[in-house]
Amino acid sequence: MTTLLLILIYIAFISLGLPDPLVGSSWPVMHTSLNVPVSYMGFITLITSGGTIVSSLMSDRLTHKLGTKYVTVISVFMTAAAMIGFSYSSSFWMLLLFSVPYGLGAGSIDAALNNFVALHYSSRHMSWLHCMWGVGTIFSPFVMNYALHTSSWNMGFRYVGIIQFIIGVILTLTLGVWKVKEDTVSGSQAPVGIINALKIKGVPALLLAFFAYCSAEGISMGWASTYFVHSRGVEPKQAATLASLFFIGITLGRFLSGFIMNRLGDHNMIRLGTSVLILGLIMLLLPVDLKIIPMAGFIIVGLGCAPVYPCIIHSTPDNFGAENSGAIIGIQMASAYVGSTFMPPLFGVIASRIGFWIMPVYILFFVILMITMVEVTFRITGRHKEVI
Repeated sequence: MTTLLLILIYIAFISLGLPDPLVGSSWPVMHTSLNVPVSYMGFITLITSGGTIVSSLMSDRLTHKLGTKYVTVISVFMTAAAMIGFSYSSSFWMLLLFSVPYGLGAGSIDAALNNFVALHYSSRHMSWLHCMWGVGTIFSPFVMNYALHTSSWNMGFRYVGIIQFIIGVILTLTLGVWKVKEDTVSGSQAPVGIINALKIKGVPALLLAFFAYCSAEGISMGWASTYFVHSRGVEPKQAATLASLFFIGITLGRFLSGFIMNRLGDHNMIRLGTSVLILGLIMLLLPVDLKIIPMAGFIIVGLGCAPVYPCIIHSTPDNFGAENSGAIIGIQMASAYVGSTFMPPLFGVIASRIGFWIMPVYILFFVILMITMVEVTFRITGRHKEVI
């Protein structure tokens, strides 16, 4: 039963990844169909991110009241409804409307499941959990590509919405399986609260580290194609395909990291991942004409990013206590979405004036900030645990 529960959690995280690339992969067709400027995708992103930030901050209270299993099921059905809503949207305002439940559902399930796995499973399962998110992000563009070739972008969202709905039904029918792992954060005590969580020593440094990491990740995901076109002279159609190199690297990296995480530990895995990430950025900076070098660089950047996110989350209960982890992980998710929402557009403004060659330097700034704050966090919590 424990194995079955883990499989269900993996499936739930695949469902979290499925919708993420859909708008971006179909937007060149969508904005023409809806007769809106190409820049309008930013409004969808802002509303979705706003919803995820709000629900992430509320996740600790919701989990205490409902339990992780019910938060997960409700969130999956919310994202399913949002995808179905997208599929029936004939005007841009309808997309904005359905972005609200999409964002709220995504933030709730992200925070709740991350905390549950951090409390009940080893770091290798946290890594594989996020690998499943990568599987979802890789799979859904193929669904959208099929829909665009056979019907319309609307059907791409509908297919994913149906898959999400089926996953929701499976999770509903297997709610009893969750009993094999006692949901210690549900009803066991009063929620910690955002203000009280922020007062815990080391938490502000950790939040800044997570903000910095997700800024670097968001830039790598969103601007890879543009970097190849404007800095490396790659044709736009080919560049769209090369943008998947980062996703391949991060998904493969999280799968492989799972085999060594338990032996090295969260802190050492973050250090190892950062070293690999910096190596990839150096490859992107090399002034060579061989396109294979930056292509390999993006894969290596993805490999380096792979262990950082899951290890920061998994270390939270150990660093700050299981009783505080739900609130802190919820705030971590919010800080993550702030970084991934606002720092990539800022890069676009800077790069449009300086040049897109600066992307590795911009990412490196956040990587250095991230590892510095991680070291500060572990030093503070290490001293705190020694005093106790």
